Amino acid sequence: MFHYLKFFLFHGIGLLSILFFTLGNDWMTWGFLGIFVGYIALDAVLGDDISIPDYQHPDILTWQLWLALPLLSAIVFAFLWQVSSDDPLGYGALIQSVTGYDIFTARDANSGWNLFWGVIMCGLMIGMVGTITGHELTHRTWDKVSMFVGRWLLAFSFDSNFSIEHVYGHHRYVSTTEDPATAPRGRNVYAHILISTLRGNISAWNIEKERLQKKRLALLSHHNMAIRGYLMSALILALAYLMGGWMTLLFFIAAGAWGKALLEIVNYMEHYGMVRNPHTPVQPRHSWNTNKRFSSWSMFNLTRHSHHHAQGEVPYHELKPYHDAPMMINGYLATIAVALIPPLWHKLMTPKVLDWDARYATAEELKLAEEANRRSGIKSLQNVHYNQLQSA
Repeated sequence: MFHYLKFFLFHGIGLLSILFFTLGNDWMTWGFLGIFVGYIALDAVLGDDISIPDYQHPDILTWQLWLALPLLSAIVFAFLWQVSSDDPLGYGALIQSVTGYDIFTARDANSGWNLFWGVIMCGLMIGMVGTITGHELTHRTWDKVSMFVGRWLLAFSFDSNFSIEHVYGHHRYVSTTEDPATAPRGRNVYAHILISTLRGNISAWNIEKERLQKKRLALLSHHNMAIRGYLMSALILALAYLMGGWMTLLFFIAAGAWGKALLEIVNYMEHYGMVRNPHTPVQPRHSWNTNKRFSSWSMFNLTRHSHHHAQGEVPYHELKPYHDAPMMINGYLATIAVALIPPLWHKLMTPKVLDWDARYATAEELKLAEEANRRSGIKSLQNVHYNQLQSA
């Protein structure tokens, strides 16, 4: 039973964010900091999870993913209520009548600082509840319900087309120069967010264009999943506007953009600096992995990324920990924090990249790595001679 319940941590954190948004004011600031610091601390204290349970009722683990869509909708609604001048759906009146809490006075006392952290927390929830779950569901291309729910979850971060590029592009070209989501050695995370977003959307459009051509269907039509994805996000934008005009719309755009940025930061972390010939099979060694317990439980085993890329069709609850795979700096939120500080990131990751070359790279990949090092602009990489690695 515990192995089913542990994945409901995800929903508990989402409900906690709704509570913080409903209370408003300093609760949004301290709520975000509590969630963020709590993740890092619990990963540090709880250690690694390398268990491989046998799940007899996998349907439970699917419908709990579907619950992410109403949960994320409620999270975003609660946040946008705090920046609306009205009382959408009578939410404030309901909360005040049931609890006696003066939610309107609390909202009026919101500072710019509170709202800033509200955007950050809402974007984090869009990334966690929306993107992580949408990523899992849109891999299930055989399941129409999962695809429907997954694409709508991704639409909150303006990224339904992730379901196209990620499944049919990224998984094919991961750790190669062909892959928009794989950051080359030396690139900083801020450049990667912009480059990967642009190249990823172009890739999704080209993949969809090729699919429609094979089926002899019009590119500019309702058959185009990329166009439908943009329209899904446009509908969410319209609903955000209806909640409170331009103010709620702009705050939602900020939160959604941050949610999208988090996806690209995670892409950056998961494959930074790795190399592969696109004509060779993807191996577990072509992804940075982590088995931190709390990250694994609350992120549907996204942490077991090495197995995920070796077998993308395997559902999250069947992923193996691969404790001998190349490992990230720490759990996901801790690694995100490091990635946001480029000098610290390169200081910590350059030795890991060199270790990857020494322990995991094939002879062919060492040649690719040498070229990647030359282009990196990092002297400690550029000065490495790979004949020494091969003879070590």
